[in-house]
Amino acid sequence: MSITSPTPKLRVETAFGVARLFIDNAAKRNAFDFDMWRALPPLMKAIEDEPEARVLVISGAPGLSFCSGADISEFSTVRATSDGGRAYEAANVEAFDAISNLSKPTIAAISGFCMGGGMGLAAACDLRVAQEGAVFSIPAAKLGVGYPPSAMRYVVAAVGPQLAFDLFFTARRLSAREARDAGFLVRLMEQESFIGAVHELAESIADNAPLTLKAAKAAIRAAAALPGALSPEGCEALAAACFDSADYEEGRAAFLDKRSPKFRGS
Repeated sequence: MSITSPTPKLRVETAFGVARLFIDNAAKRNAFDFDMWRALPPLMKAIEDEPEARVLVISGAPGLSFCSGADISEFSTVRATSDGGRAYEAANVEAFDAISNLSKPTIAAISGFCMGGGMGLAAACDLRVAQEGAVFSIPAAKLGVGYPPSAMRYVVAAVGPQLAFDLFFTARRLSAREARDAGFLVRLMEQESFIGAVHELAESIADNAPLTLKAAKAAIRAAAALPGALSPEGCEALAAACFDSADYEEGRAAFLDKRSPKFRGS
């Protein structure tokens, strides 16, 4: 099943419980333009409403890097003034918030370049995995771009303030191994097996109880004080709903029968 996208540069395909969002802007080395940023919130809404999509994976289209950042050619047009810059940053933040606030688990599958806004996209995801050889950087200081706190918070949450200072002050590049050692990545995968390993990870998550995943994500986001996190009462209600669900009965029955459970999200 596919979800219609507002732009051909972002494609969504759904199979085996996993929605795959492909960034496909080869002409600009997978940079994000303004229309792509604005397309992310409605795409997240469509994925939220699609019952067959239990996990979201964001990656570059086959053969392309994850994301080389914002489309610099728009800096002299869309971002030419302070008002334009603020509108652009607002679209960035709305996109990051939409990804982070999705109730379903999200995975950034990173290959090649993950730069600037691309690193923000990855930071807004719950899990980040990368292919050996991936490169990370936030080159704002070399472009004269300012990041307000609302655009900075996911990066700081993902790498901590010390490394955030380092990345922004120096604009240096991190190797995939450095990004993993810093905690930005949960796994580093070999190039030859990257696509298959990402599929395996996503499908293994999709096989688990959707209500449990939703409750766990909400509680973790609240504990980490991420933007838009539910209140403790809201998190407790989601956890309580698990115990009243048919999936809880199925999980217990499958355990006793020594078989794999078949969860329906209800």
